[in-house]
Amino acid sequence: MKAVLRTRSLPALLLAALALVVVSAFAPVASADTSISAVAQALRKSPVYVDPAASAQLPKADADALAKRIRAANRPLFIAVLPAGYPTTNLFADLRAATGITGLYGIRLGDRFDARADSSVMPATARRNLVASVQGESAKAQLTDFTDRALANMGGHAPKSWGASGGGSSATALIAVAAVLVAGGAGAYALVRRNRRRHAEEQRAALDRLRVVVDEDITAFGEELDRLDFQPSEPGADDAMRADYAHALDAYDTAKQRMAQASRPEDVRTVTEALEDGRFSLARLAARREGRPLPERRPPCFFDPRHGPSVADATWTPPGGAARQVPVCAADATRLADGRDPVIREVDTEYGRRPYWDAGPAYGPWAGGYFGGGILPGLLVGTLLGGMMATPSYAADYGSGYGDFGGGDFGGGYEGGDVSGADFDAGDFGGGFGDGGDFGGGGGDGGGDFGGGF
Repeated sequence: MKAVLRTRSLPALLLAALALVVVSAFAPVASADTSISAVAQALRKSPVYVDPAASAQLPKADADALAKRIRAANRPLFIAVLPAGYPTTNLFADLRAATGITGLYGIRLGDRFDARADSSVMPATARRNLVASVQGESAKAQLTDFTDRALANMGGHAPKSWGASGGGSSATALIAVAAVLVAGGAGAYALVRRNRRRHAEEQRAALDRLRVVVDEDITAFGEELDRLDFQPSEPGADDAMRADYAHALDAYDTAKQRMAQASRPEDVRTVTEALEDGRFSLARLAARREGRPLPERRPPCFFDPRHGPSVADATWTPPGGAARQVPVCAADATRLADGRDPVIREVDTEYGRRPYWDAGPAYGPWAGGYFGGGILPGLLVGTLLGGMMATPSYAADYGSGYGDFGGGDFGGGYEGGDVSGADFDAGDFGGGFGDGGDFGGGGGDGGGDFGGGF
């Protein structure tokens, strides 16, 4: 009788054990299946990972659509959606080390969101501003907005591992290889044509944005010439004055002609070079007419090159950045000395008016013509434009020659999408989840309160 009871109790015990397993599997707490290694392995295969315990945050159809958008943009953007109870201590640094790919990492954790990036892909200031701009949104809206804005402002290329297949039998692999070999020539040709067409479209769009700004510069310079009230035959005019005036007129005509002929964003650099040269000629002419010493050749005012040649260097600290010396005109030098804000050149972006150094990579050639040589890197360090110009992909898209930008000081020489393993700057991925990464180290809140700090 006892043996029968034991036998009948066995199914009940098995059902109880099964129930315990099911409850544990669906509990919103990280398990062995959602370890950092598991998340990293998934992200090496696809740009978007959604933990099973967080599937309600981003359904599979939405996750697939987001992944498709990232793949199409060919950028190293990684999105992870994790349950609210997931441990956050060293989360970003550990995930970056486990994934081993240079890129931008965004994590939705419950109803919280934060991101980190290698500085070669996106500078810290731009990344913090981007994260702050999507706070308080639903998971789908937040991740969609973050993705769209990140893809428009980050550098690098998609990792090759995203194109790898997910396994299967050896026979299936052989068949796949054979199919690829048969269709390889046509497929490669189609891919090259598609990439060239997309690149050409991106270049045209960038040039169109630049054209608006450069036309404003050319118009402003023409208005300066109209206000000059100088006649080459006026009493007191000498050959040196006439030469300066003629040089300024030639620069104006040259700028208009070069802008009309521009076909790529990098062509704009020669336009702003001509405008900078013309404004310096006007400064020399003004000094001669007023009997002042001739000005030294200095770069234009950093805050707005339309202000003309700078007269001094002043200390300026951008929001969230480090102090640096920038060339300033007399009016902005006075404003800074009085504790007021300088008059900054802003341009239109899809997110509203922004300073030119936070408006995207297309403005590199425009700034390069005004601030050529080695001066530009120091001026733009820590800005969105400066971070992008540090990447090898920027030189391919917009040309080089804007100063001593290089991989050494911006991300260890790895381009976004490159496999760098654990060779990355831990400071780029430090701080607690939700503090915006303002603190070095890799501390973390351990799943505690959500810090503001953006």
